[in-house]
Amino acid sequence: MAIADKPVVFIDPTRCVGCRSCEIACAIGHSQSKELFKAIKETPRPKPRIHVVYISELGLPSPLNCRHCMQAPCIEVCPTRALYRDEDGAVMLDPLKCIGCLTCGVACPFGIPELDIYNKIMVKCDLCPSRRAEGRPPMCVEACPTGALMYGTVHEVMMKRKESVLRTVFESRKEGVESYMIFGSTVENPVHVLGKKTRSSSWLR
Repeated sequence: MAIADKPVVFIDPTRCVGCRSCEIACAIGHSQSKELFKAIKETPRPKPRIHVVYISELGLPSPLNCRHCMQAPCIEVCPTRALYRDEDGAVMLDPLKCIGCLTCGVACPFGIPELDIYNKIMVKCDLCPSRRAEGRPPMCVEACPTGALMYGTVHEVMMKRKESVLRTVFESRKEGVESYMIFGSTVENPVHVLGKKTRSSSWLR
């Protein structure tokens, strides 16, 4: 499967408010009961496969989950072949083959696979296969209230971003505000910035 055709969860850290709704939804989705108040009483308590990490240097939270890499090092180093790729291109883990050796966690550049102490096996994001089969996004994406998580192929997600920008421009014009777009030229500002001015004010960024 070409990388452009592989659906994955894309992250927009600028939209994350650190509410951890994605973590809660993921844990419930991987629980036995699939219900919040029953899940917290389960043994072992269900673990989320996505985590909100606070980046102290930037003073910002950001979700982090498995990237389901095209050349996944976790698959390459697993001694029991417990990690494999399904028909959608998602990197999956077979709990019956996993021996909890932690090798995948060390090899992962994002440090995603974690050890389930209770079951002595690794756990990681599986992109909610039952929901994918129904044409629905993963639990974390559906639960995110700010749109910081987006699910789809590269082309689908980029098209949504373009539509969002244009919608903002057109809506501002309806309100009598002129809009313009600036494309950044630095690593820190690689994407567009919307600037606005009213017809009687100076340009604002």
